[in-house]
Amino acid sequence: MENLKPRFGSGIILGSNVQLGSGVIIWNYVIIGDNTRIGENTRIGSFCDIGKNVKIGRNCNIQAHVTISNGCRIGDDVFIGPNVSILNDKYPVSKQLTPPIIKNNVIIGGCAVIMPNIVVEENAVIAAGSIVTRNVKAGTVVKGIPAKECMKRDEYEIKRLKFTGEK
Repeated sequence: MENLKPRFGSGIILGSNVQLGSGVIIWNYVIIGDNTRIGENTRIGSFCDIGKNVKIGRNCNIQAHVTISNGCRIGDDVFIGPNVSILNDKYPVSKQLTPPIIKNNVIIGGCAVIMPNIVVEENAVIAAGSIVTRNVKAGTVVKGIPAKECMKRDEYEIKRLKFTGEK
């Protein structure tokens, strides 16, 4: 596979020492803080605010209007829906930052909020509009305020495939 240069929309602000993998696409009016690393083939939608010292893995799809606070870690193959907030400060302006960790192959639905000091394990799904206040176990689906487990990822995939008609 050829090494594709990152592509940018207009109005992008990149901090110092930002590292972008090959094939990265960043849409319009995105801010990326200092010392942030974004893995290859990741897409970032318009109007996102990505803090300092953030690490985002490969093949991620981050939709528009997403906020990712300083120090967050996001694994490979993660989908983040529009208007999601991933927060790092439980008591704003406390300066005691505890950024969440989002592991590989996670789906986060639109308008979800991930509170500080949360670990979302691999293959988890967070339903749209949920507020995550506790760690999310691998292979589970959570929903609600506060988010609680409602099914396993396997069940979710069966429903998704039935809905989309995919095989």
